[in-house]
Amino acid sequence: QVQLVESGGGWVQAGGSLRLSCAASGRAFSNYAMGWFRQSPGKEREFVAAISWRGSNTKYADSVKGRFTISRVDAENTVYLQMNSLKPEDTAVYYCAADGNVAGRVLDRIPSGIPVEYDYWGQGTQVTVSS
Repeated sequence: QVQLVESGGGWVQAGGSLRLSCAASGRAFSNYAMGWFRQSPGKEREFVAAISWRGSNTKYADSVKGRFTISRVDAENTVYLQMNSLKPEDTAVYYCAADGNVAGRVLDRIPSGIPVEYDYWGQGTQVTVSS
């Protein structure tokens, strides 16, 4: 089991920045690729960004490329999402998730953007961007 706890959400004006954190506990953090997803009312959960098991590969949704940066610090068991140039359409509950795929870990492949491929989820943190 892996427990994930997000923090860092809040309210910000358009153009501002926030940094989300996701602290993991339980099994070895390095065994998991980590992803960030978001969900706003009436919409399906959508992929935001992901980072591979050893951090060599990252993947971003087109809507956040150039504005968001995902990173991980295994010594802290934490994954971060730096969000810059925020827009009102970024308003959502942001979730972090862990993917324990063994083959992926061996290859340190590009992480998945598909929610069902993630094994563990946090409770989410609200991000609100006002115009």
